[in-house]
This record gives sequence, C-alpha cells and structure tokens, in this order.
Amino acid sequence: MVADHYFDRDPHAPDRRRDVIVRLAGRDLTFTTSTGVFAHDGLDKATDVLLRSVEPPTSGVVLDLGCGWGPIACALALASPQSDVWAVDVNGRARDLTRLNADRLGLPLHVVRPDQVPADLELDQIWSNPPIRIGKEALHELLRTWLPRLAPDGVAWLVVGKNLGADSLQRWLRTEGWQVDRHASAKGFRVLRVEAPGSLSRAT
Repeated sequence: MVADHYFDRDPHAPDRRRDVIVRLAGRDLTFTTSTGVFAHDGLDKATDVLLRSVEPPTSGVVLDLGCGWGPIACALALASPQSDVWAVDVNGRARDLTRLNADRLGLPLHVVRPDQVPADLELDQIWSNPPIRIGKEALHELLRTWLPRLAPDGVAWLVVGKNLGADSLQRWLRTEGWQVDRHASAKGFRVLRVEAPGSLSRAT
C-alpha cells in the first residue's frame, strides 16, 4: 500500500485527530491536527521560523498557500484582523481542520481549494511553507501559477530548508524574473522575500 502524503487531495489514512498547544500572536492556543496532513504533531520548525521572521501586514488580501491545519492563516488573521485572509490547500482533510481551528478562534478565514480562489482576486501577500516534496517541476509550476497573482506591489514570503534547496530555488526565481532577497535565515531554513522587479513595496 502506498503511504499517504500531506499533499494528497484525499488522504486514506485513518483520521486520527489530536489537540496541540501552539503559541501564536503571543497566545497559547489549542489547535486540532490529524494524520494525513503536514506537521500533524504540531507547529513545524520552518513555519515557526517564518512566523517569527516576518511582520504580518496590517491590511490587504493575504493568501496562505498550502495551509495544512491552519497555523499561518490563523496567525495572520489573529495579528491582522483588518486583513482578508485566504487559506488554500489541495488536501481536503487539511481544509476541514483549518475551518475547525478558525471557527474555534472566531476567525473569518476563506478556506478553499486552489480552484475556488476567484480568478480576479489580486493578492497583496502570499505566505507559504511550500510543499518541496512534490518535486521540483511541480513546485515550479505551483509558483508559476500563484506568484503572478500578486498585486504590482505585492510580496510573497517563502520558507524553505537550506538542505531542501532554498538557495537553488532563490536562483530559479531570479531566472523567472522575480526580485528575491533572503529576508532571514534560522534553524537551517531560509525565508525568501519575493516580488516583481520595480515593485512599489521596495520603496516603502
């Protein structure tokens, strides 16, 4: 039997749920996770580095790409209630958990499949701990799909393990025409800031 992956649309593993305590936005909060989703044991190191390294926006449309059980989307909504936060994942179980966790915290997230994001929705920011293990070609296609949806002054924040190709991803993004800076580096992870060349955000 082939093992489930967190990027499967419909995990076949039994839905074994558990509660974990996670510190977000200065508060210890209870989240429900499950088998068949990414980091079901709790907040993973990469996501923790991303959330600690980047200041949440104060407003705008923000998308959590590959939301898992929802820590990034929930952290953004908690820290920035004026933002319009979208949580996207192909994994149906992950979406169910994100809805459950957002409802518990009273957060008005849009939790949807990728194809349910309105085609005309312009994104001010994308936050992602991208699914590196889907393979390089699939990852590149994923980024080619979502990065162009950024507003002209939009910014994407990507956290990638150094040993999982963070530096090569940075080089590839530059060959694709994006301005990429290494915003932070901690615990073996890089946080990349990605934006279009000449973006207005560079002057702010």
